[in-house]
Amino acid sequence: MTVKNIWILTIISILLSASPSFAAPSQMHDTTRRLYDRVMDEFKHRDYEAALAGFRLFIELHGQSALAANAQYWIGECQYRMGRHREALKSFYEVVSRYPLSPKLAASTLKIGQIYTKLGDHEKARMMFDRIVDQYPDSSEAELARKAIEATASKDDPISQPSE
Repeated sequence: MTVKNIWILTIISILLSASPSFAAPSQMHDTTRRLYDRVMDEFKHRDYEAALAGFRLFIELHGQSALAANAQYWIGECQYRMGRHREALKSFYEVVSRYPLSPKLAASTLKIGQIYTKLGDHEKARMMFDRIVDQYPDSSEAELARKAIEATASKDDPISQPSE
């Protein structure tokens, strides 16, 4: 059975089991969570194409749910891991702009900085890393941002460079 067939069956079962006009709110929440968890399983198994399609479907079906920001973040993460850095950049910016209260803001901002580093735009990368350190100083993302800033600073400092 192909990934496409699995998704078609998943969609049909979701629509049949929890049509918004017939499902109770708790039933919708359970269905939303089941779909999200199913897509996360694809991601954990490193099937990034399937996970990417699944998270896009999730947002299409459940764009107003509490998990929508997370799904958008994981879209970017799938793209990032597949080497689609410019697409990932747009997806992480989408989290920042559309979901300003999301717990994924710091992680999305960190990814934006990492992508700018990969793309060679060290000025924008530094701006993102500084933002994380300023806005989320005690987070694990801030620790990673500080390390990225230090790594960039040591590359730019001729004194720390080995002499030839």
